[in-house]
Amino acid sequence: MPPIDSRRIEAAVAELLVAIGEDPSRPGLATTPQRVAESYGEFFAGVGVDPAPHLHDDVELQSDPGERGEIVLLRDIALRSMCEHHLLPFTGVAHVAYLPAERLTGLGSIARVVETVASRPQLQERLGEDVAATLESALAPHGVLVVVDAQHGCVTARGTRQSGSTTVTVASRGALADPVRRAEVMALLGRGTA
Repeated sequence: MPPIDSRRIEAAVAELLVAIGEDPSRPGLATTPQRVAESYGEFFAGVGVDPAPHLHDDVELQSDPGERGEIVLLRDIALRSMCEHHLLPFTGVAHVAYLPAERLTGLGSIARVVETVASRPQLQERLGEDVAATLESALAPHGVLVVVDAQHGCVTARGTRQSGSTTVTVASRGALADPVRRAEVMALLGRGTA
């Protein structure tokens, strides 16, 4: 994927300012196109980027045959993304759990997967599914569960203006799609400490 075209973003933002009746050359707006282009460079840094390589520093799980790994849960991974319907931000947290089979990965690697997947025009539902699919394909665990809890600018700042609402989505695979195992992870999410 080519790098973000800052000049085109700047031209589009200047045109947008004209379209809403503003003067893009006035002092308060003169650098707005450049600032928007810089922020879009961050917001959309994950476009065309495969998040799986973040998990390539995995290690083999040392266990006796027949012994199952226990749940690995990383809670409260801060995220920000851009809703692809309105290009407004949504922010919140992701909780990612997996049930190791033969491979473990660093906890920071999981956070980097979430950050990469979130850094593109996104739907919250797809974000969780993409994170789950990445862990499933890269680590081949017995199960994966991803819970995303986020507040959407398109709900809080426009339309219904529900400033206190959040959206929760769940993506699950393998053994953690089982209602009993999923409930076990959800109980851990509800507690301040495991």
